[in-house]
Parts: sequence; structure tokens; C-alpha cells
Amino acid sequence: MHTDFAILIPARYASQRFPGKPLAALRGADGQERSLIRRSWETACAIAGSGRTWVATDDGRIADAVTGFGGQVVMTPAACRNGTERCAAALDVLGDVAPIIVNLQGDAPLTPGFVVSDLVAALAGDGEAVMTTPAVRCSETLYRHLVSDQAQGRVGGTTVVFNDARRALYFSKRVIPHVAEGRVAAHELVHLHLGVYAYRPAALRAYAAMPPSPLEEIEGLEQLRFLESGQIIRAVCFEPIEWDCIELNNPQDIPAIEAVLLQRGIS
Repeated sequence: MHTDFAILIPARYASQRFPGKPLAALRGADGQERSLIRRSWETACAIAGSGRTWVATDDGRIADAVTGFGGQVVMTPAACRNGTERCAAALDVLGDVAPIIVNLQGDAPLTPGFVVSDLVAALAGDGEAVMTTPAVRCSETLYRHLVSDQAQGRVGGTTVVFNDARRALYFSKRVIPHVAEGRVAAHELVHLHLGVYAYRPAALRAYAAMPPSPLEEIEGLEQLRFLESGQIIRAVCFEPIEWDCIELNNPQDIPAIEAVLLQRGIS
């Protein structure tokens, strides 16, 4: 059964780690450069369609870039502290455009479409969870990428741990769980959290009404506000994806993302 949903792509210019990140150029397999926000938009449109996708931003430079390539923009306040608050603010403008809202963060252009579809289906079938989000078992190369970032003091991808019922226990920008050095198949024990969430509109509005939580502020991870308030996040599990879904967190990630674009023949 098809479940109706819309995609919002929160995007801000003033990233501390990578100012102007949404407008960073990424070279595709044909040698042509396209901005990160355009690639994120194209990823979203391939999943939900252009009429069900909006970029939510507070920055005129990003808005101009999006309208320049034919995308839809919804302007949101500069005071939004994270992407989830920005999605809630976008709904204040757009209204209830769909029973499920997907937050496809603007630094995750390699997100596979089936991940979004599975998140939507899982939320539609789970009456207890306020949100669903992916947990992807690491490949060997992705695990090495995460551990290398951590060893060099860079903030790389986010990892997640969950219980047998697939309820998220914690998210961290460190690699969790810690796996003792030399343990065989360490990568199989670590799950990457991709920057995509599915929520119901009511959960988004309730989130925006809550103050930031202590762990959220320490880690800089918005989803911890849900966990600290005792709400349920369902982790939707995936085996290693055939390409590494690297997010653009630091300028050093650009070559790795471009390599995947080349590998997959994406222009």
C-alpha cells in the first residue's frame, strides 16, 4: 500500500565545519560540476517527485541557487537550530502537505531511494515510534573511513546503537559501539546513521515546542531531543549498501563522494 509523503531538504549556509557547504561543487561522472544542494534536490525528486519536494532555508544565496535550477523553496527563520526545527518551521508555511514528512538532509546526496521508501513504510506501520531513521551496517571501507576521521580529530558520520526491538538507544558522532582493536569483522558491529528521517507532522510540531536537550547540545545531534524526552525512534536496518553513502561533513569528503558518483555513473 502506497503511503503519501513529502520531502523537505533543510539547508543553511553558516555551517561551522564547512561554511557555504550547500553550494559546494561536486564533479559528476561526466566531468560537470553541480552544487551539493542541487544533487540533494535531484536525489529527493527521484524519490518523491519535484512537486513533493522543497528546500527549506533561511539564506537568500541558497534560495537563489535552488530557484535557478527550477527547485521549490520554502523560507524559514534563521533562528532554527537544526534541520528538524527547520522542517517544523517549513510546515508552518506549507501546512499539512502530507501525512509523513521526510527530512533528507542537504549533505546526503548519495542516499538510496529505497531507504526513504522503507522509512516511510516502517513509520506508517509503527504506532509507537515518533520517527524512523536508517541504520546501515558498515562495509569495511566505510568503517575505515569513519575510524580514520575519528583518529584525525575530524567529525565524520554519525553512528547508532539499538536494541533487539530496533528501538534506538543512542546516536553519536563517535564510532559506537567501541570495538576492540583486532576484533574480526569489526565493521559488522557498527551501523552508520544516514541523514534522513521520517516523521508525522504532529511529532515535528511537538519537537519544535521542546527546548534543546543536554545530550543534543553536547553531541550536536538533533534526534537526541526525542530520545531524552522518552520518545521512541525506530531504527530501520539495512545491510551494507553497494556504494558508501558518505555525507559531506568536511571539505575532505568531496573526493570520496565524487569517486562514488564516478563509480555509479552519475552525472
